[in-house]
Amino acid sequence: MAISFLKGRKSGAATAEPAAQPVPRSETGTEPLRAAILDEFERAGSVWVWATDAEGNLLYLTDKARELLAIEADNLLGQPLDTVFELDENHPDAGTGRSLRFQLKARSTIRDQVVRFALGHAASDPRQTWWSISGHPVRDAEGNFTGYRGSAKDVTAEYERQMADSRLAEYDSLTGLANRHSINRHLDSAITAHAATQRPCALMMLDLDKFKHVNDTLGHQAGDQLLVQVADRLSNIVGQRGKVARLGGDEFQVVLVGEDDRGKLGELADKIIKILSQPYPLDEGKRAVIGASVGIAVFPFDGDDRDKINRSADLALYASKNGGRGQFRFYSSDLKDEEEVRQQLLDDLREALAQGQLSMHYQPVVSIESKAVVCLEALMRWEHPEKGMVSPAMFIPVAEETDLINPLGEWALRESCAAAAKWPETVRVAVNVSANQFVNPGFPEVVANALAATGLAPERLELELTESVFVGDTEATERTFATLKNLGVRLALDDFGTGYSSLSYLRSAPFDKIKVDRSFVDSCTQKDRNSAKIIAAIVGLANALGMETTVEGVEAFDQLEVVREKGAKLIQGFLFARPMPEADILASFERGEYQIEPRGPDKFRPDRRSVFRRIGAIHEDYYYNVVMRDLSRTGAGLEGIVGVPKGTAMVLDLGEGQLAVCQVIHSHGDEIGVEFEMPLVSDGSGGLCTRHRVSPYMIAAAGLPKRPGTAGPNEGKRSESKPQFLEVAPGSAPRPARA
Repeated sequence: MAISFLKGRKSGAATAEPAAQPVPRSETGTEPLRAAILDEFERAGSVWVWATDAEGNLLYLTDKARELLAIEADNLLGQPLDTVFELDENHPDAGTGRSLRFQLKARSTIRDQVVRFALGHAASDPRQTWWSISGHPVRDAEGNFTGYRGSAKDVTAEYERQMADSRLAEYDSLTGLANRHSINRHLDSAITAHAATQRPCALMMLDLDKFKHVNDTLGHQAGDQLLVQVADRLSNIVGQRGKVARLGGDEFQVVLVGEDDRGKLGELADKIIKILSQPYPLDEGKRAVIGASVGIAVFPFDGDDRDKINRSADLALYASKNGGRGQFRFYSSDLKDEEEVRQQLLDDLREALAQGQLSMHYQPVVSIESKAVVCLEALMRWEHPEKGMVSPAMFIPVAEETDLINPLGEWALRESCAAAAKWPETVRVAVNVSANQFVNPGFPEVVANALAATGLAPERLELELTESVFVGDTEATERTFATLKNLGVRLALDDFGTGYSSLSYLRSAPFDKIKVDRSFVDSCTQKDRNSAKIIAAIVGLANALGMETTVEGVEAFDQLEVVREKGAKLIQGFLFARPMPEADILASFERGEYQIEPRGPDKFRPDRRSVFRRIGAIHEDYYYNVVMRDLSRTGAGLEGIVGVPKGTAMVLDLGEGQLAVCQVIHSHGDEIGVEFEMPLVSDGSGGLCTRHRVSPYMIAAAGLPKRPGTAGPNEGKRSESKPQFLEVAPGSAPRPARA
């Protein structure tokens, strides 16, 4: 039957199935014997035969095979073979990695290729049919390609068992995401392909903030529920752009092949952080609130193999956690091993507490109408004997991971109460309380002892709490609230409106004040944002509930006018005062200075920052060493070159492969201002970076210095090119009078 077809049967021709005949031993040669044997094999299902024409359309398929597929010959024959069957691209061991269409067009020999019957069946259908096919290209006597001839067999049962075993080996059993082994193979594949494709690859490392607190307070079952929801959210955010994996515990990884745009990567990381920070509903009506930190590295700029790129992403992750958590951070060469840094920081912090290196500074909260100081927020400061001032965003999270937060918090509470006892009785003190402090059963006693020891009236103490105190034992939280209110202290809900605020908190907890997060103030003057409306809504809500509202982060007069218009009555921010040492506060009160007049810029410029940073400025192949004095997304202020006319095109060397094309927009002595051709993007830690980078090989080939702004006589083609402008020490050139 198959033999007769292969000799000349027309496409789609139907023939009656002959009755089984005894196999002749020898009649007119071997051809009838071969035909009879093949027919017997077809009828028995031992082997199925298929054939295509030169265009790849299916001409013949064993009738028994077609019957098992439950499809009529007219609907099957004549269809392109790569439409009838397709590879399982998601299976790690499936085929050569090349599509069936590619193999057919290349006229390659097909050997034991597992394919899915795809005609009329979506890949998402729960029941699939899997075949193993083999075939070879056939040519006529003149050497012209006439199609494929091949065999097939059903391997559905075996293949599905293999897929199940493979899934256990390749995927995380709890979340269904790829596991460490699977994501490592995927990353290796992308790195290997780079040599041919030159496609970069971005790696994101994610760590959940406060997940341990959920496990400890709600149990491991709740923690598992939360991890499953995190996996779902991550998969939905990343979508088809990349592959998501769970490495273990609360660690996740995302690989994005073909992406090196740090603007897009930063936007994706920021979106991940915001969405993962939304509340998670759990069993028994409970809910949990966590956060996320993200570290990002890009191959080949931050490492040229899997181990190096993983380490770079790890270091970036640790830096984001040390920077205050809830942030993303790109890798840079100055990052150090987090475990060593963290342990050293913890050891130094213990010593600082014992040796009196810590102090409290106080930032005024001012009445917007009277300008009178009504409260001072206590903020911890640490001056390290060798490192200088250490940011609270670095050392407070480290303390929160250990029991050190309790003695640290108790010390801060006593210091603040003692300071406030010396102030006018109309002025309160606000003290920040960590969630780990709050859940300590002995915390109310710590508050009571601090009040008793300092003689401060309870109503003059304001405890600032964040929504993370609501994670855990609801009854214990309510008891702590009740005990604190019985003491007579005031309670404030800090950072309200940061993305997961719930009105149920205001209903269930006896707060006296809401603090509007500064992120809304930063953008309240922008017409295309809803921040001003949100501020108005929060103020209105607080007024309706009989609560005070403090608006944080007011730094310019345009912001002050917006928040005043929206009904704010209490203001905190640099426009009125920065945090000050206790001695300065006390001296002001002793002079009778209870009012503060606002002083600051007319308009808020969120992205302009003062810097002092050596960089390179390249003009017509000559490399100038200059100093950058200020930086924004759209431009920079430089010093160190004299005689640069307006409109001059330059390239700035910002280091680590960051080259920014720009144009001079003003020039005054040795000061020039430049505008970037492409705006910079956030690096996740308060700084700015270029979207794309140049590889280290190209930097070396161009002869640029390893550290920008430090080029010697023979670097940056300084010995080969003639400078058109005069390079001077910053600030040394005479300044002509401004017109």
